[in-house]
Amino acid sequence: MTTALEQAAGVLIGKQALHQMHAVLARETGVKAALLLREVGFATGEAIHQRFEHWCRSQYRVESARELDTAHLGQVLGEFFADSGWGALTLTELSPSVLALDAGAWAEALPAGGGGATDSPSCHFSCGLLADFFTRLGGSRAAVMEVECASRGDERCRFLVGSPDVLTHLYERMTGGMTYQEALNGSGKEGG
Repeated sequence: MTTALEQAAGVLIGKQALHQMHAVLARETGVKAALLLREVGFATGEAIHQRFEHWCRSQYRVESARELDTAHLGQVLGEFFADSGWGALTLTELSPSVLALDAGAWAEALPAGGGGATDSPSCHFSCGLLADFFTRLGGSRAAVMEVECASRGDERCRFLVGSPDVLTHLYERMTGGMTYQEALNGSGKEGG
């Protein structure tokens, strides 16, 4: 008989395997790698959320993570993801509809000088995983977009979490020439 802990644990893969998956998909599929990684990450979100629920029950003696005080959610998420090997996260509310998750040493980010530096954020697996995770945690559809990435030399990985409509609007403003901060604040100049 399988215990609740065994069911919640799932299968763990190491950072090296995650980085190898990136390399193989990029080599074999080119630009499609980002979409494939996001899709696989999204499929992983349910298992991570189940693990989080189990972890909250054992650490905080609650029946569901939704019972936790939202004032402490950032701390709880930071501890959980650090304990799970992904890296410590901090949570910041950037606006009433957008959260930022910041990680200085995120598992998916390629290490500096690791030969995988990119020009754009590349934690695609994490974006899918976090989108499904936050959809389950919040009870409504969530989207995730990485706007800073240690793989491209940024000091941290920064993921924005919001509704698909809100993040689509931000993305459209960013493709019009705004930084994500300008897009969030509604300032800056749109255009090429």
